[in-house]
Amino acid sequence: MKKGIHPKYEVSTVSCACGATFKVRTTVGDEKLDICSSCHPFFTGKQKLLDTAGRVEQFRRRYNLPNKQS
Repeated sequence: MKKGIHPKYEVSTVSCACGATFKVRTTVGDEKLDICSSCHPFFTGKQKLLDTAGRVEQFRRRYNLPNKQS
């Protein structure tokens, strides 16, 4: 490798919003994530439900659409 043309490759800390932290090697530096494999529903098997029903009902009321129950 040529000297002086490559970025510095060092150990950095990655921290998630859930509180999990781990070490990686990167050229970027310390990183902050919103979601990681410790809290992502695909990896944990738990699904976080968001309150979207209120928004759908608001849309239906605004445009006078019937309530569809499947």
